Amino acid sequence: MNTDDVLVFTAAVAGGSLAAAGRRLGLTPMVATRRLAALEAALGVRLLHRTTRSLSLTPEGETFLPFAEALVENQTAAMARLRSESQGAAGLLRVSVPISFGVKFVMPFVPSLLRDNPELRISMDMTDSLPDLVATGTDLAIRIARLRDSSLIAQKLAANPRMLVASPDYVARRGRPRVVGDLASHDCLALGSATHWTFQSPDGERHARLNVRLSCSSIAGCHAASLAGGGIALLSNWYAEDDIAAGRLVRIDLDDARPESIGIWAVYPTRQLVLPKVRVFIAALHTALAGSHSQAE
Repeated sequence: MNTDDVLVFTAAVAGGSLAAAGRRLGLTPMVATRRLAALEAALGVRLLHRTTRSLSLTPEGETFLPFAEALVENQTAAMARLRSESQGAAGLLRVSVPISFGVKFVMPFVPSLLRDNPELRISMDMTDSLPDLVATGTDLAIRIARLRDSSLIAQKLAANPRMLVASPDYVARRGRPRVVGDLASHDCLALGSATHWTFQSPDGERHARLNVRLSCSSIAGCHAASLAGGGIALLSNWYAEDDIAAGRLVRIDLDDARPESIGIWAVYPTRQLVLPKVRVFIAALHTALAGSHSQAE
C-alpha cells in the first residue's frame, strides 16, 4: 500500500471530490483517479462511490478512513522530526488571515520569511471568515475573535484591545455618546450580522444592542464608512491609531464601560505535531506583533 495513494484518498474525502484532492496535492484529476484506484486494488475493496459531481464513502471506506488519516499524520510528523531545524521550513504552507490584519502585520514579513527559507512556499487566503481548515487543507488560520468552543486547536498570540471611533464630522452632527446606553440612539457600523457589542464594566459584562443602518462583511468596510461619517465603528487599536493621530477619526471613551478586549489567535486543524513551516511563520508573526506598541492594554 502506497502512502501517496492513501493521501489522495484522505484529501478526496476532506475536499469532497477527486478534483479537490488533485488541486490540494498538485496532481491532475487523472493521476488522482489512478492513485485512488491503485489503493482500492491494493486493499481489495471499493472505498468511494464516485460520480462526475460528488463522492461518498462506502462502508469499507468509512472503516478505513480513520486508519488512513492516522497513517498520513504519522508520516508527516515523522518526516518533520527527521528534518533538521537548521534546514529551515519547507513545503507549501496554507495560511488564512483577516484582510486588514494581513495587510498590516503579515504581508510585510512574508518576503523575508521566504528569503530565509528557500524551500518554503506560502499560499495566503485573506478573508474575514474562518474557513473549514480540514476541507480546504489550511495549515494555520489567524483570527481576531472571541473564539467559540470547537474541535479546532487555538493558541492565543496576543491581546487585541479595541476602541469606539467616529469621524469628527459625525461627532459634530450627532454628538458623542457618554455611556453604553447612549449607543442605542447612534448609527453603529456592524461587522457581519452582529446585533450587539460587548463591553466590560466594574459590574461585569454588558451588551449594547446596536442601531444598525449599515453592516459589512469586512471590518475594512466599517472602517471606510466611519471615515466618511457613516457612524460609530468598533475597531482594533492598531487599526484606528493612525487615523486618530491624523485627526481623521476621534476616539470615543464611555464613562461606564470599555469595549471587550478580544484575542489574536493561531488556529490549527489538529493536535498533532506542529510542522516547522508553521512554527517559523508563528515566530515571525510574534516578532511583528511585538513591534506594535498598540498590542499592550
